[in-house]
Amino acid sequence: MQNNFKVIFIGDIIGKSGRNALQKGIEDLKNIYLPDFIIVNGENLAGGFGITKKTTDIIFSFGVNCITSGNHIWDNKEYIELLKDERILRPLNYHPDLPGKGAKVFNVDGIDLEVINLCGRVFMQPLDCPFKTIDDHLKDKKRMIRIVDFHAEATAEKQSFGFFLDGKVSAVIGTHTHCQTADERILENGTGYITDVGMTGSLDSVIGFEKQGALKRTIYQIPQRFEVAKKNLIINGLFLEIEKSDYKTVKIERIFKYVSD
Repeated sequence: MQNNFKVIFIGDIIGKSGRNALQKGIEDLKNIYLPDFIIVNGENLAGGFGITKKTTDIIFSFGVNCITSGNHIWDNKEYIELLKDERILRPLNYHPDLPGKGAKVFNVDGIDLEVINLCGRVFMQPLDCPFKTIDDHLKDKKRMIRIVDFHAEATAEKQSFGFFLDGKVSAVIGTHTHCQTADERILENGTGYITDVGMTGSLDSVIGFEKQGALKRTIYQIPQRFEVAKKNLIINGLFLEIEKSDYKTVKIERIFKYVSD
Protein backbone atom coordinates (compact mmCIF):
# COMPACT_ATOMS: atom_id res chain seq x y z
CA MET A 1 0.00 0.00 0.00
CA GLN A 2 1.86 3.04 -1.29
CA ASN A 3 0.18 5.47 1.13
CA ASN A 4 1.73 3.74 4.13
CA PHE A 5 5.02 4.58 5.82
CA LYS A 6 7.00 1.48 6.82
CA VAL A 7 9.10 1.22 9.97
CA ILE A 8 11.26 -1.55 11.41
CA PHE A 9 12.12 -1.36 15.11
CA ILE A 10 14.86 -3.74 16.30
CA GLY A 11 14.94 -4.85 19.94
CA ASP A 12 17.82 -4.24 22.35
CA ILE A 13 21.12 -5.19 20.64
CA ILE A 14 23.30 -7.14 23.08
CA GLY A 15 27.03 -6.62 22.55
CA LYS A 16 29.04 -8.11 19.73
CA SER A 17 26.66 -11.04 19.34
CA GLY A 18 23.79 -8.66 18.74
CA ARG A 19 25.82 -6.58 16.31
CA ASN A 20 26.79 -9.73 14.41
CA ALA A 21 23.20 -10.94 14.33
CA LEU A 22 22.01 -7.63 12.91
CA GLN A 23 24.78 -7.57 10.31
CA LYS A 24 23.82 -11.07 9.13
CA GLY A 25 20.08 -10.49 9.08
CA ILE A 26 19.40 -6.85 8.29
CA GLU A 27 19.51 -7.17 4.50
CA ASP A 28 16.94 -9.97 4.55
CA LEU A 29 14.66 -7.81 6.67
CA LYS A 30 15.09 -4.88 4.31
CA ASN A 31 14.20 -7.06 1.34
CA ILE A 32 11.13 -8.49 3.04
CA TYR A 33 9.68 -5.33 4.59
CA LEU A 34 11.09 -2.50 2.40
CA PRO A 35 11.30 -0.09 5.37
CA ASP A 36 11.36 3.68 5.00
CA PHE A 37 12.98 4.01 8.44
CA ILE A 38 14.88 1.70 10.82
CA ILE A 39 15.17 2.23 14.58
CA VAL A 40 17.20 0.09 16.99
CA ASN A 41 17.53 0.16 20.75
CA GLY A 42 21.29 0.34 21.33
CA GLU A 43 21.87 0.87 25.03
CA ASN A 44 23.58 -2.56 25.29
CA LEU A 45 25.74 -2.24 22.18
CA ALA A 46 29.17 -2.18 23.85
CA GLY A 47 29.86 -5.39 25.76
CA GLY A 48 26.22 -5.51 26.86
CA PHE A 49 26.35 -2.20 28.73
CA GLY A 50 26.41 1.28 27.19
CA ILE A 51 27.53 2.53 23.79
CA THR A 52 30.76 3.57 22.09
CA LYS A 53 31.53 5.40 18.87
CA LYS A 54 32.88 2.21 17.33
CA THR A 55 29.67 0.30 18.01
CA THR A 56 27.31 3.07 16.94
CA ASP A 57 29.29 3.60 13.72
CA ILE A 58 28.85 -0.10 12.95
CA ILE A 59 25.10 0.05 13.52
CA PHE A 60 24.63 3.15 11.37
CA SER A 61 26.66 1.50 8.60
CA PHE A 62 23.88 -1.12 8.33
CA GLY A 63 21.42 1.57 7.25
CA VAL A 64 19.90 2.23 10.68
CA ASN A 65 18.41 5.72 10.97
CA CYS A 66 18.01 6.17 14.74
CA ILE A 67 19.36 4.57 17.93
CA THR A 68 17.25 4.74 21.08
CA SER A 69 18.44 3.74 24.54
CA GLY A 70 17.51 3.46 28.21
CA ASN A 71 19.04 3.34 31.66
CA HIS A 72 22.35 1.83 30.43
CA ILE A 73 23.10 4.74 28.08
CA TRP A 74 25.24 6.26 30.85
CA ASP A 75 27.42 3.16 31.46
CA ASN A 76 30.25 4.26 29.18
CA LYS A 77 31.72 7.76 29.40
CA GLU A 78 31.73 8.07 25.61
CA TYR A 79 28.04 9.02 25.87
CA ILE A 80 29.12 12.64 26.52
CA GLU A 81 30.33 13.04 22.95
CA LEU A 82 28.05 10.50 21.31
CA LEU A 83 24.85 12.19 22.47
CA LYS A 84 25.80 15.24 20.42
CA ASP A 85 24.65 13.12 17.48
CA GLU A 86 20.89 13.71 17.47
CA ARG A 87 20.31 10.33 15.82
CA ILE A 88 21.19 8.79 19.20
CA LEU A 89 18.54 9.38 21.86
CA ARG A 90 18.54 9.11 25.63
CA PRO A 91 15.28 8.93 27.61
CA LEU A 92 13.39 12.22 27.65
CA ASN A 93 12.48 12.02 31.33
CA TYR A 94 16.06 12.20 32.63
CA HIS A 95 17.13 15.60 33.94
CA PRO A 96 17.14 18.16 31.09
CA ASP A 97 20.66 19.35 32.01
CA LEU A 98 22.14 15.98 31.02
CA PRO A 99 23.70 15.62 27.55
CA GLY A 100 21.55 14.53 24.64
CA LYS A 101 17.92 14.68 23.61
CA GLY A 102 14.97 12.41 24.20
CA ALA A 103 13.20 13.13 20.92
CA LYS A 104 14.13 13.87 17.34
CA VAL A 105 12.09 14.74 14.24
CA PHE A 106 13.39 13.17 11.04
CA ASN A 107 12.22 14.11 7.55
CA VAL A 108 12.03 11.15 5.19
CA ASP A 109 11.13 12.08 1.62
CA GLY A 110 8.90 14.88 2.84
CA ILE A 111 7.32 12.86 5.67
CA ASP A 112 8.00 14.00 9.24
CA LEU A 113 8.58 11.27 11.81
CA GLU A 114 9.42 11.87 15.45
CA VAL A 115 11.15 9.22 17.55
CA ILE A 116 10.66 9.66 21.30
CA ASN A 117 12.49 7.74 24.04
CA LEU A 118 11.33 7.47 27.67
CA CYS A 119 12.04 5.29 30.72
CA GLY A 120 9.55 3.78 33.10
CA ARG A 121 9.78 4.12 36.88
CA VAL A 122 8.39 0.87 38.33
CA PHE A 123 11.33 -1.27 39.59
CA MET A 124 13.66 1.30 38.02
CA GLN A 125 15.21 4.65 38.92
CA PRO A 126 12.86 7.35 40.29
CA LEU A 127 12.90 9.55 37.19
CA ASP A 128 10.48 12.28 36.20
CA CYS A 129 7.00 10.93 35.50
CA PRO A 130 6.97 9.55 31.93
CA PHE A 131 3.23 10.26 31.59
CA LYS A 132 3.61 13.94 32.45
CA THR A 133 6.83 14.22 30.45
CA ILE A 134 5.26 12.92 27.25
CA ASP A 135 2.11 14.97 27.82
CA ASP A 136 4.18 18.14 28.16
CA HIS A 137 6.26 17.20 25.14
CA LEU A 138 3.25 16.68 22.87
CA LYS A 139 1.36 19.77 24.01
CA ASP A 140 0.60 22.18 21.14
CA LYS A 141 2.76 20.23 18.68
CA LYS A 142 1.54 19.47 15.17
CA ARG A 143 0.50 15.92 14.44
CA MET A 144 2.91 13.63 12.63
CA ILE A 145 4.10 10.04 12.71
CA ARG A 146 5.46 9.42 16.21
CA ILE A 147 7.20 6.28 17.44
CA VAL A 148 7.77 5.94 21.19
CA ASP A 149 10.38 3.61 22.71
CA PHE A 150 9.18 3.07 26.28
CA HIS A 151 12.09 1.47 28.14
CA ALA A 152 10.49 -0.06 31.21
CA GLU A 153 10.45 -3.11 33.45
CA ALA A 154 6.84 -3.58 34.53
CA THR A 155 4.26 -4.97 32.13
CA ALA A 156 1.42 -3.04 33.77
CA GLU A 157 3.28 0.26 33.45
CA LYS A 158 3.97 -0.43 29.78
CA GLN A 159 0.37 -1.36 29.05
CA SER A 160 -0.86 1.72 30.92
CA PHE A 161 1.50 3.89 28.89
CA GLY A 162 0.22 2.39 25.66
CA PHE A 163 -3.40 3.13 26.53
CA PHE A 164 -2.46 6.60 27.76
CA LEU A 165 -0.95 7.42 24.37
CA ASP A 166 -3.52 5.63 22.21
CA GLY A 167 -4.50 8.02 19.44
CA LYS A 168 -1.76 10.51 20.39
CA VAL A 169 1.19 8.68 18.79
CA SER A 170 1.56 6.12 16.02
CA ALA A 171 3.20 3.41 18.12
CA VAL A 172 4.37 2.60 21.65
CA ILE A 173 7.10 -0.05 21.63
CA GLY A 174 8.29 -1.54 24.91
CA THR A 175 11.97 -2.32 25.44
CA HIS A 176 14.28 -3.29 28.33
CA THR A 177 13.26 -6.81 29.43
CA HIS A 178 14.84 -8.50 26.37
CA CYS A 179 11.99 -11.06 26.23
CA GLN A 180 9.66 -10.60 23.28
CA THR A 181 5.97 -10.58 24.19
CA ALA A 182 3.19 -11.96 21.99
CA ASP A 183 0.73 -9.09 22.49
CA GLU A 184 1.41 -6.90 19.45
CA ARG A 185 -1.79 -5.15 18.41
CA ILE A 186 -3.36 -1.96 17.17
CA LEU A 187 -5.17 -0.17 19.99
CA GLU A 188 -8.66 1.27 19.68
CA ASN A 189 -7.57 4.69 18.42
CA GLY A 190 -4.92 3.51 16.00
CA THR A 191 -1.72 3.26 18.07
CA GLY A 192 0.45 0.21 17.43
CA TYR A 193 1.59 -1.47 20.64
CA ILE A 194 3.79 -4.27 22.00
CA THR A 195 4.78 -4.71 25.65
CA ASP A 196 8.34 -5.74 24.78
CA VAL A 197 9.91 -6.04 21.36
CA GLY A 198 12.62 -8.39 22.63
CA MET A 199 16.36 -8.43 21.96
CA THR A 200 18.96 -9.07 19.27
CA GLY A 201 21.68 -11.45 20.38
CA SER A 202 21.96 -14.99 21.77
CA LEU A 203 18.80 -16.96 22.47
CA ASP A 204 20.92 -19.50 24.39
CA SER A 205 21.33 -17.04 27.25
CA VAL A 206 19.74 -15.19 30.13
CA ILE A 207 18.57 -11.96 28.49
CA GLY A 208 21.59 -12.06 26.19
CA PHE A 209 24.27 -12.99 28.73
CA GLU A 210 26.08 -16.26 29.50
CA LYS A 211 23.91 -18.55 31.60
CA GLN A 212 26.46 -19.54 34.25
CA GLY A 213 27.12 -16.00 35.46
CA ALA A 214 23.41 -15.25 35.59
CA LEU A 215 22.70 -18.45 37.48
CA LYS A 216 25.42 -17.77 40.07
CA ARG A 217 24.13 -14.27 40.67
CA THR A 218 20.56 -15.51 41.04
CA ILE A 219 21.36 -18.50 43.25
CA TYR A 220 24.08 -17.03 45.46
CA GLN A 221 23.05 -13.35 45.40
CA ILE A 222 26.62 -12.13 44.89
CA PRO A 223 28.03 -9.91 42.12
CA GLN A 224 29.06 -11.63 38.91
CA ARG A 225 30.76 -10.38 35.76
CA PHE A 226 28.29 -10.83 32.91
CA GLU A 227 29.66 -11.97 29.56
CA VAL A 228 27.67 -11.62 26.34
CA ALA A 229 26.49 -15.03 25.11
CA LYS A 230 27.47 -16.11 21.61
CA LYS A 231 25.32 -19.05 20.46
CA ASN A 232 21.99 -19.32 18.63
CA LEU A 233 21.68 -15.74 17.39
CA ILE A 234 18.33 -14.08 16.80
CA ILE A 235 16.88 -10.75 15.77
CA ASN A 236 13.73 -9.61 17.58
CA GLY A 237 11.85 -6.66 16.19
CA LEU A 238 8.60 -5.13 15.05
CA PHE A 239 7.33 -4.06 11.65
CA LEU A 240 4.80 -1.24 11.35
CA GLU A 241 2.86 0.24 8.48
CA ILE A 242 1.56 3.71 9.31
CA GLU A 243 -0.95 5.71 7.30
CA LYS A 244 0.65 8.92 6.06
CA SER A 245 -2.48 11.06 6.35
CA ASP A 246 -3.82 10.23 9.82
CA TYR A 247 -0.59 8.74 11.31
CA LYS A 248 -2.38 5.61 12.56
CA THR A 249 -0.83 2.17 12.49
CA VAL A 250 -2.64 -0.05 10.01
CA LYS A 251 -0.39 -3.12 10.16
CA ILE A 252 1.81 -4.57 12.89
CA GLU A 253 3.95 -7.70 12.77
CA ARG A 254 6.42 -9.22 15.20
CA ILE A 255 9.86 -10.15 13.86
CA PHE A 256 11.64 -13.21 15.27
CA LYS A 257 14.48 -14.15 12.95
CA TYR A 258 17.14 -16.82 13.51
CA VAL A 259 20.55 -16.14 12.02
CA SER A 260 23.66 -18.31 11.87
CA ASP A 261 26.17 -17.99 14.73
